[in-house]
Amino acid sequence: MRTTIPVIDLAPALHGGAAERLAVAREIDSVCAETGFFTIRGHGVSLDLIKALRDKASAFFNLPLAAKLQAQPKVASTPRGYRALGFEALALGNADAAPPDLKEYYHFGRESWPDEPYYTSGEGQRYFIPNLWPETPAGFSEVAAIYYNEMDRLTRAMMRLTSLALNLDEHFFEDKIDRHITAMRINYYPAQTEAPKTGQLRAGEHTDYGLLTILNGENTAGGLEVKTLDGRWIPVETEPDTFVVNIGDLLMRWTNDRWISNTHRVVNPPQARGSAQRISIAFFHHPNYDARVECIAPPGEAKYPPVLSGEYRDLKYRQTRV
Repeated sequence: MRTTIPVIDLAPALHGGAAERLAVAREIDSVCAETGFFTIRGHGVSLDLIKALRDKASAFFNLPLAAKLQAQPKVASTPRGYRALGFEALALGNADAAPPDLKEYYHFGRESWPDEPYYTSGEGQRYFIPNLWPETPAGFSEVAAIYYNEMDRLTRAMMRLTSLALNLDEHFFEDKIDRHITAMRINYYPAQTEAPKTGQLRAGEHTDYGLLTILNGENTAGGLEVKTLDGRWIPVETEPDTFVVNIGDLLMRWTNDRWISNTHRVVNPPQARGSAQRISIAFFHHPNYDARVECIAPPGEAKYPPVLSGEYRDLKYRQTRV
């Protein structure tokens, strides 16, 4: 039985030929059918960039609450800017009753987009929303934008490997993600100065909503855990230069359950180590809002009805708000 999350080196696929891409794709297929979680290295994202964004995030989240609240959106339903403790309970998205998660987060998307109806129409404005940025720390938005673009590059490469892994044309997903609605979150799990409520976690048990989540975390007390098929929880460890990748609901639906959108959570630190803070940076890769997610299965064998990408994301956002 697996007790750790496997590590996949992307370098051969990113710098090699067709044979190398196919070999890495087969590794991905094997892992995604078992746990839906793996760690990647050789991804080409600068460690300096990762550290720069983590430093900016740490500086922001350690500001006084009053200063952070100035970066909160004026309309509560706007998925941008700062959210304080108590705003969200992720377990609600999987129909589990739970207290609010013990986290704060900063939510942002791409910095700019073309002046075209897809982006600027009434529907487009629900997904392409101006970001909110605080005055302090200086340069936060600039570093975040560079990081977002690097994640965009990485996920495009990952989705080509996904196509190969699923025995599809290598470019199958390209017209479904070329105007994607991906948002990012920088999650901050503050020190716990008092005991959590019964059943309260840093992030309750949940699955992610889209295609792939690309996460940069840190090995501190009170971290990410994934649930195995036999019901065990195993910790997900990561080095500073690696990313944890997991499959989201829409990709599971697209594969007709060949791949797993697996349940995961962020646990509380042990009481003796409750002062441990934690920051994780997540890129929730989500298809174009008008992409029709339809099982790649023979007629009559589909386990899920078709769904539009944007509608599914909106449903999950509504379900998880406290």
